[in-house]
Amino acid sequence: MIEALQAYPSLWVATAFVFGLMIGSFLNVVILRLPRLMEHEWRQQAAEFSGQGQLPLDPPPDLVFSRSCCPQCGHQITAFENIPLFSYLWLGGKCSGCGRRISFQYPLVEFVTAVLSAIVAYHFGFTLAAAGALVMTWSLVALSVIDIREQLLPDAITLPLLWIGLLLNVGAVYTELSSAVIGAALGYLSLWLVYHGFKLLTGKEGMGYGDFKLLAAFGAWLGWQSLPLIILLSSLVGGVVGVGMILLGGKDRNIPIPFGPYIAAAGWISMIWGEQIIGTYLRVSGLG
Repeated sequence: MIEALQAYPSLWVATAFVFGLMIGSFLNVVILRLPRLMEHEWRQQAAEFSGQGQLPLDPPPDLVFSRSCCPQCGHQITAFENIPLFSYLWLGGKCSGCGRRISFQYPLVEFVTAVLSAIVAYHFGFTLAAAGALVMTWSLVALSVIDIREQLLPDAITLPLLWIGLLLNVGAVYTELSSAVIGAALGYLSLWLVYHGFKLLTGKEGMGYGDFKLLAAFGAWLGWQSLPLIILLSSLVGGVVGVGMILLGGKDRNIPIPFGPYIAAAGWISMIWGEQIIGTYLRVSGLG
């Protein structure tokens, strides 16, 4: 099988797409359950710290072993109802138990994860770099949706990403180790300085610490040279979307807009097409 995936790139891309669908289904579980697990842990720790002991709360479902169920009626999802994309279409987007609408987030996350996985497989081929990039891609999908829903970038995802990037670059999979170490430090410190500068000037918090850690993770994967492009792209897209939401969508400008998805999108683009973007810019500007 490995020989076939190496010999036939189209088979590898198709395999990555199908596997991405399955991973996307699991990511929906992570997106919904991880924040609840974190909140439960925080409540337990707060109770212990205040001297109340452990609160008699039933823990929320875990990420792996608890069966999925309809959030509306509690109907347990069968194996046939849990096939990525197909089940949503077959059920007409409705729960078979209560008939209420199933959130479009489920098929969307599955499809986006599959498409991005196929792009990674096509770009890197059947290599170690592709395996690492797939892990990064799946993590970014989960982080982006969690940040949109909860305005939270969990350490349980961002910190392992940082260490995985450094470990991969011991073998210079994406960049030299020295560039990765400097990139991790600069990625964190750059947004840390922006955060404290903004807070000093306005008295408000412009972003969260999770954003620092996510940019540090990209620095660890792609090196410090990638950071200017990531910061530029994320700021540009974030600014355009934010202004558009305020002007066209009537969003209150005092309500914070999560910045994590823009960093994630900019970092992913830089991972796939960063060299081409920089090369094109240098040629057009006459610097290359």
